[in-house]
Amino acid sequence: MAEPYLAMTGVGKSFGVVQALRDVDFSVDVGEIHALLGENGAGKSTLIKILMGAYGKDTGEIRIEGRPVHIPSPHVAQELGLSAVYQDVMLARHLTVGENFFLGRLPCRYGLVDWKAVYARTASFLAELGIELDPHGNVGSLRIAQQQLVSIAKAAWSGARLLVFDEPTALLTNTEKDLLFDLIRRLRASGKSIIYISHRLEEVFDLCDRATVLRDGAKVATVPVAGMTTEKLVALMVGRDLPPVQRVRALAGAPVVLEVAGLSGKRFEDVSFSVRRGEILGFYGLVGAGRTDVMRGIFGADPVTAGHVEIEGRRFVPSSCGQMIQAGVGLVCEDRKSESLALPLDVMANINLVCGGRTPLGILERRKERATTQEFVEKLAIRTPSMRQIVRRLSGGNQQKVVIAKWLTMRPKVLLFDEPTIGVDVAARGEIYTLMRHLAEDGRAMVVVSSYLPELLSLCDRILVMYQGRLAGSLEGAEATEERLLTLASGLPLSDDLSTRS
Repeated sequence: MAEPYLAMTGVGKSFGVVQALRDVDFSVDVGEIHALLGENGAGKSTLIKILMGAYGKDTGEIRIEGRPVHIPSPHVAQELGLSAVYQDVMLARHLTVGENFFLGRLPCRYGLVDWKAVYARTASFLAELGIELDPHGNVGSLRIAQQQLVSIAKAAWSGARLLVFDEPTALLTNTEKDLLFDLIRRLRASGKSIIYISHRLEEVFDLCDRATVLRDGAKVATVPVAGMTTEKLVALMVGRDLPPVQRVRALAGAPVVLEVAGLSGKRFEDVSFSVRRGEILGFYGLVGAGRTDVMRGIFGADPVTAGHVEIEGRRFVPSSCGQMIQAGVGLVCEDRKSESLALPLDVMANINLVCGGRTPLGILERRKERATTQEFVEKLAIRTPSMRQIVRRLSGGNQQKVVIAKWLTMRPKVLLFDEPTIGVDVAARGEIYTLMRHLAEDGRAMVVVSSYLPELLSLCDRILVMYQGRLAGSLEGAEATEERLLTLASGLPLSDDLSTRS
């Protein structure tokens, strides 16, 4: 048997009384794509951070090409040929794309930075990968999905022998995902070793050779992907079977709660639609199509230039978030860490950010605040040691539940969800879907923006599709398929006679 490129044996790590990893063995062969799977909190991130020098291990050994190595820092990991693309984009957002590519190793000529070489080589490599971005563009001005592509391209360009991809497709379109998968396969063919972390199991089956499953900090199994099924992998990950997600059906003739009429903004134009009581309406489109912009326009987070919304018949021209919160609208943002949560604060403070724990006069009442927190921690099954736990220390799924709880304290009439399950493991995703179905049954009107087609198809009553800032069509029931949604999202007409009502 050939020596694996990477072998981690008996790895253990504790944080105080919490045992994050217990005697974990993990190896990756040369030219292998190896999936690392498990629920949030299973230990995947801790294992990778030990490998990348961000954490020190308490026990165990790491070998690269059969040679024991000590990795005390990310710099040493880089010198050993290890590179990672994390779920949270790790770029200098105030610098250009080219500057990020060459950060720490800018080419010089005659003692000066050779900026011509920086941008020419960056442009050449981006073009080789099929990524259409201006190397002179500031990273901070790019959308999160575009920043993710830059981060991925930079890792591929670095010349690392082993690359870690942590949820790399969370915000990518199908076209961008295909580009990424082609890149990863080319890296494998060139002899690189790949660790692939994803909660989207269809990607694991499409891409990976083997899978190692962690649960509660311990290794459960390492299996060939070819011999597995989704059900078997899920059972290994969560230790139980999960119920299938069923598409919600809105009640016929239910009253309209949200009416959007001719709404226009900086990146979208003349958008009109309605959402009925108990309905979950999906929004799909490629990156830059304007989906998020419409949600922010409805919520008053970005200015609108024309049109209006009606909430249960009351007309508003959205002008501020406060105005729309008062009208009964909540927005679960795409980027929960920077836009939805106060990460340094605890669970109780975050759940009560909007209106929980306040008297009718708006005065904070500690007893009511604690009671509100306890109510929603129980209702949403938020897994936290206490309501005083700092929210940044929760898993992604539990952080997302805290965000949802924050909005539920105001008893909203309309909830807007932008990418509701990004970075959320398979079990927590199922719990969030169940919660959304219960909210629909309770009469809430919901709009769900998602780049993940299986999510929309399993959850939504209708799906609207956007193309270049305009509505391209609407599909529901049996007429909503991945092929038809992608066709509309690409600006192409459907090939059959199905209606494209909007």
